[in-house]
Amino acid sequence: MTNQSLPKLRDLPVHDRLDLLAKLANLGETDVAALRHGLSLEQADHMIENVVTTYALPMGIVTNLVVNGREVLVPMVVEEPSIVAGCSFAAKLARAGGGFTAAADEPIMIGQIQVLDVPDMEAAQRAIAAAVPELIEWLNVLNPPTRDPYTRSVGIETRIVGGEFDLRPWSFSSADSELLHSPALTSDSKSEIEMLVVHVLYHAGDAMGANMVNTACESLAPKIEALTGGRVNLRILSNLADRRLAHARCVIPAAELEDERQSATSSQAGLGKQAGLPQRIQEASLFAELDPYRAATHNKGIMNGIDAVALATGNDWRAIEAGAHAYAARNGRYASLTRWRVNQRGDLTGEIELPLAVGMVGGATRVHPAARAALKIMGVQTARELAEVMACVGLAQNFAAVRALANEGIQRGHMTLHARQVAMAAGATGEDIARVAQQLVAERNFKVDRAKELLAGKQ
Repeated sequence: MTNQSLPKLRDLPVHDRLDLLAKLANLGETDVAALRHGLSLEQADHMIENVVTTYALPMGIVTNLVVNGREVLVPMVVEEPSIVAGCSFAAKLARAGGGFTAAADEPIMIGQIQVLDVPDMEAAQRAIAAAVPELIEWLNVLNPPTRDPYTRSVGIETRIVGGEFDLRPWSFSSADSELLHSPALTSDSKSEIEMLVVHVLYHAGDAMGANMVNTACESLAPKIEALTGGRVNLRILSNLADRRLAHARCVIPAAELEDERQSATSSQAGLGKQAGLPQRIQEASLFAELDPYRAATHNKGIMNGIDAVALATGNDWRAIEAGAHAYAARNGRYASLTRWRVNQRGDLTGEIELPLAVGMVGGATRVHPAARAALKIMGVQTARELAEVMACVGLAQNFAAVRALANEGIQRGHMTLHARQVAMAAGATGEDIARVAQQLVAERNFKVDRAKELLAGKQ
C-alpha cells in the first residue's frame, strides 16, 4: 500500500490512525507506546533544569510525499491547523509530476575561533596555513577529546573581519540619548576593530555536530594563540552551515492546479482580468525574491514545515531557523529561499536551497522516545537523507501557502481549519466542536464570542 492509497487519516478514529501507521512503518510496541504517551516526567527531568512537567503539542502525519522515488510518511509536531493538511495537499499535486527530487551536501559544520590583538595578520594566516595538516592530525588522532570514529576535522581556514564601530551602548530613553550624545563621549565613540577568524571544518557524520565542533574549537585555542601571537576570545560553531546545504525541486503539472479565480466571474471574484494560476504563483515568487518584507513571511511558511519535522525528530529547530534566515541574507539583502517558475510546457517548477544541519544521533534525538519513533516512521537512514526530506517538506509547505495566496486567498482554507480551535476555545467538546465549527465557517465569523453563542444554542 502506498501512502497515496491510504484511507484519509482524518476520517479514522485517532487510535486507528496510529494502529495503521504502526503497520505501515513497522513500528514495535515500544515505538507505539512512545507515540501514545510521549516523554515521561522522569525522562524530561534529565533533559533540562528545573523540570515541573512536560508540554504536549499535536503530532500529525504528512501523506502523499514522494522523495527520490520513495514513499515517505513525515511526522510533524505543530499547533497551526493548516500546516499538515497544506503540506499533504502540495505533496499530492507534486507526485503527479514525479514527486520531489532532493540532494544534500556532505555534513560539514563550521567552528569559529575569534582571535584579537594579532600583531601581524598576514604572518598569522601563513603560520596557520602551514600548520593545517599537523592541526588536523592532532584533532583526529592525537587529542582524545576530539578523536572520534564518526566525526572528523577536514579543514582549517582563516578570514580577516573588521570595520569601524560605534562603541556607545544603544539608547532606549530620552535621558539615555542626552547622556550618550554628550560632547564628552562623542569624540571617542568610534573605533576600528580587526580580528582574525579561524574556521575549523568538521564532517559531522549523522550528528548535528555542535558538541564536537565546540570541543574542537576549545581544544585548538591554545595552539592558535601560539601560532598567531594573538588572544583567543570566542570558540563556538556557526549556525550558518553553508557547507551543509540541502536542495529539492519538483514539477507540478498545470493540469493539477485548479484555478478558482479563473472559474469565477470577475464580479464574483471581485477581481478584473486574471493571469493563470501558474503565472500568479511565479509572480508571487518574484515578489519574495525582490522584497525583504514579503520574503520574511514567504520564508516563515517554509519553516512552518521544516520546524515541525525538526521538533518531531528532536532536532534543534532554533539553529535551523538561524541558519536559514542568515543564508537568505547571504547576498546582502534578505530574499526568498525558494524559486517558482513556469516552464515551456506551462507546468510549475519549484526549487529550494538552504542549510540544514540536522542529526539522527545525539541530543534530544537520542533520549526522546517519540523522536526516535518519528525517525523510524520516516524510514530515513542517514542525516543527509533526513535533510533531503526536510527540504522537500519546506518546498511543499511553501507551495501550499503561495498557491492559497495566489488563488482563493490565505484565509479561506486556513480559517476553515482554524474554526475547530475557535470552537474549542469557546468551550466546545465532543460532537459540539464540529457543529460549532461548521456554523462558524458558514457564517465566515471566526470570533470566540460567536462560537459561545452557537454553543449556547443562540442562532
